[in-house]
Amino acid sequence: MYRTDAVREILSWYEGENPGVKTNIARLLMHGHLAGTGRLVILPVDQGFEHGPARSFGPNPAAYDPHYLYELAIEAGVNGYAAPLGSLQQGADTFAGELPLILKMNSANSLTASAIQDQAVTASVEDALRLGCVGVGFTIYPGSDDFYEMMEELQEISLEAKACGLMTVVWSYPRGGKISKDGETALDIVAYAAHMAALIGANIIKVKLPTDMIDLKDAKASYEGIARGSIAERVRHIMQSSFGGKRLVVFSGGASKDRDALMDEVRGIRDGGGNGSIIGRNSFQRSKPEALALLKDVLDVYA
Repeated sequence: MYRTDAVREILSWYEGENPGVKTNIARLLMHGHLAGTGRLVILPVDQGFEHGPARSFGPNPAAYDPHYLYELAIEAGVNGYAAPLGSLQQGADTFAGELPLILKMNSANSLTASAIQDQAVTASVEDALRLGCVGVGFTIYPGSDDFYEMMEELQEISLEAKACGLMTVVWSYPRGGKISKDGETALDIVAYAAHMAALIGANIIKVKLPTDMIDLKDAKASYEGIARGSIAERVRHIMQSSFGGKRLVVFSGGASKDRDALMDEVRGIRDGGGNGSIIGRNSFQRSKPEALALLKDVLDVYA
């Protein structure tokens, strides 16, 4: 597999990782329309656990079928597709080798009585190997009552995955504790979450796009000299917090929004030095022609 200079530089950041992990990072970076650029667009479809089937797929019923989601990712030319075990299994044979897969290994649901503070492990590293995945994905909730246990779970899974040559993608979504509801996307909180994911050993970090807000009282003085008025400036700080930009960071597309708002976010991520986007509901909830057109525009911005 040919690697561009951009990809070679990125791989050099991951000191201490074995050749298998670096090979799988390269497989992801060298796939699709952004191959070799160092940028990433990933299709994630794990919302069925979180929100239920109708809320996730009702706007575009074709997306109830996991084969449709594989086809969307392949036809769009994104770098990879991330989903829970059942979704990946239902299509793994038909589409074997056609795009890099990431097995999302833990999930929560919206049927519990209290606010979600933890997620259940729903798959294994063995499953990821059996399905030919390039890596595993895992969500942590910095600030939650169960965060320490989640970190320990991630450490064990990451150790096992990397020993098998699989990379780790960490969804780092703060909530609970001292964090206000609006503060879940505050600049200081998202930067803290990204930094903790890097410290735990994430190869790719997924965070929400930060707002121009500082949530923690103790952090306000530290942010007086940090530019944060634009999306690009806030993304630049997230990258700075992720080992000085030496970790791949992708930003969530978030809740469904209109095309112009999404494209403004994508341009801000690009201009701030972010590595790309991980866009779920904003793609698969649209009809396929509309989703393909949108993803083409997103890929063109990053290219």
